[in-house]
Amino acid sequence: MSDNRQSLSDLGAALQQQRETAVEQADTSAEAYLSGESDAPVQRAPLRAQELDKYGRAYATGRRKDAVARVWLKPGSGKITINGRDQEIYFARPTLRLVINQVFGITEREGQYDVICTVKGGGLSGQAGAVKHGISQAITKYEPTLRAPVKAAGFLTRDPRVVERKKYGRAKARRSFQFSKR
Repeated sequence: MSDNRQSLSDLGAALQQQRETAVEQADTSAEAYLSGESDAPVQRAPLRAQELDKYGRAYATGRRKDAVARVWLKPGSGKITINGRDQEIYFARPTLRLVINQVFGITEREGQYDVICTVKGGGLSGQAGAVKHGISQAITKYEPTLRAPVKAAGFLTRDPRVVERKKYGRAKARRSFQFSKR
């Protein structure tokens, strides 16, 4: 029993010594960095690996409301195909096409990638949001260095807002039935 206590106290002392040396090293490196004397590179988060399929495409899934988009991204001339149709035909409204192309504007990659996607569910607005989310995910898989600007713009976050369900005793999700005094 006393051997266990002795080894535990030795272990605790060793851990305390390691903590103290780590704190000292951090303090000295921070002071050197702030004074500009350090030649050591700044520690950054490691880059993710490029994720491509056997055809050299990046694949991602985008979601928005009830819409789900499967997106494949590859280098090309900037052609966007949705469910076998061109983007101008599938998304006739210019605002929806603008939503899709936001990612390429942020990353300054207009006309450099071809996008092929299939989208199901929801309406056109939700589908456009799902395609945008999918393109954002796919472009960060193809070029991991672009993750920072895309994430800063908020395009990697799935928008969690969905239609609220209808409750019993209500006309809609929250609306009550019309009140009649007589």
